[in-house]
Amino acid sequence: MNGPHGSHDSTGADWQEEEKELEERSASAARLFDIRRVIGLLFLIYGILVTLAGVFVSDENLRKAQDININLWTGLAMLALGLLFLLWLRLSPTVPPPSAEERERRSAPRERPSRGE
Repeated sequence: MNGPHGSHDSTGADWQEEEKELEERSASAARLFDIRRVIGLLFLIYGILVTLAGVFVSDENLRKAQDININLWTGLAMLALGLLFLLWLRLSPTVPPPSAEERERRSAPRERPSRGE
């Protein structure tokens, strides 16, 4: 059979296998790009940079800020927030959507075993 994707015969099993593979990739992508991971990593990266700016502050800049090392405190708070986001992700991971097989099994009526027959 000549189709738009070349000339080969494909059976329903091939399509099911391909669909299953795509669903697995989709679930992996959903876990990888969870917004908590993105936000947590960004806060960690910026927290490290701001904390380093606070550690290596000059005395002149510290005097300008009335001897409050705001970069250090803000950086540490950002680090803590980033770690909390990543901890939240670890404790409550993303649940991938059910596959087509699971949806079919759930929607199919179950046969109840008859008692005493």
